[in-house]
Amino acid sequence: MMGEYGQKSRIEESQVHSSVSDLKKAWQTWAKEHVDYQRQNPFSNAIQPGTVRPDTQDPEYGKPKAGTPTAQRGIDAHQHLGKELEELCLVIRSTGVTADDGLTRVTFGTLFDSYVTISNKLVGVLLRARKHGLLHFEGEMLWQGRDDHVVITLLE
Repeated sequence: MMGEYGQKSRIEESQVHSSVSDLKKAWQTWAKEHVDYQRQNPFSNAIQPGTVRPDTQDPEYGKPKAGTPTAQRGIDAHQHLGKELEELCLVIRSTGVTADDGLTRVTFGTLFDSYVTISNKLVGVLLRARKHGLLHFEGEMLWQGRDDHVVITLLE
């Protein structure tokens, strides 16, 4: 606010100085924390000799810190993946044929035709389900057309 002769009041000057000072302190605090973090970061060039390297055998190694937005995104993605796997198993049960051994089987072509309207990432979900031991099929990757005859067996 301007005074009677076009000058800033002392109160306004101290408020400006205070807010700039606070910003400077916040920036300096962030910069110091970042330098400290980079000294611990195994992918940083800032690691100094004698710095303790992270223990790759630690169960928390490679995981985001608990409570961070990154950790929450991981939890959300894991839940979403679980729903995708459940849905895949339901589709296999409904379109496949249960054999005498109690296992349900379906060909990739049949599964692709019925699953294509549900999701456009069938092959990725199939690979993940196999990794989790939910189903089995031969080959590394399945391709529409070429692998339509490949049998997918639900293991649960």
